[in-house]
Amino acid sequence: MFYLTIDILGTIAFAISGVLVAMEKKLDMFGVFIIAFVTAIGGGTLRDVIIGNTPVVWLRNHTYLLVVLGAVVFAVIFVNQLKYLRKTLFLFDTIGIGLFTMVGIEKGLAIDLSPVMCVALGTITACFGGVIRDILCNEIPVIFRKEVYATACILGGFGYFLFQKLPIDPAYAYVGAIVLIILVRVLVVKFKISLPNIYR
Repeated sequence: MFYLTIDILGTIAFAISGVLVAMEKKLDMFGVFIIAFVTAIGGGTLRDVIIGNTPVVWLRNHTYLLVVLGAVVFAVIFVNQLKYLRKTLFLFDTIGIGLFTMVGIEKGLAIDLSPVMCVALGTITACFGGVIRDILCNEIPVIFRKEVYATACILGGFGYFLFQKLPIDPAYAYVGAIVLIILVRVLVVKFKISLPNIYR
């Protein structure tokens, strides 16, 4: 139940971030829903295909479709309250990558993958919904820019395996890794830390 809750919260966070991008691009309601949907389920779909978990989870469990629909309705109704779109988008996107990184890692652990492969799976889960969203909205995906994005997922993922070695409840290690990802992402943006460019 704990892991399902994390998955649902991540779906909500990414769906709202998709709505905000779509409304910024002035898409119609169908476009808004599609962008929210692919943002919320894109990374998880790719993850499930890679590990052979098919049909993918949202085809087997309609809860995800309903959650995305509810998040879209909520975001559209309260868009005026979410008036600082850039800050709000950053917030939901950051929460989303933290939650979904750990969902992906958990899926990897369930099929006995190594920690490195689990972190890779978590990073794919967290990042590729946003990649699809940005491509469809004619933007260069955040993961391919200078911003520390996937790196935060990787650090948090390895942090999870380090936390597990501590004498603490496994749930605390899980939540601690999510918090670490969110903190890294917030701090690098606040202090304008970025990966070096390879061009001059």
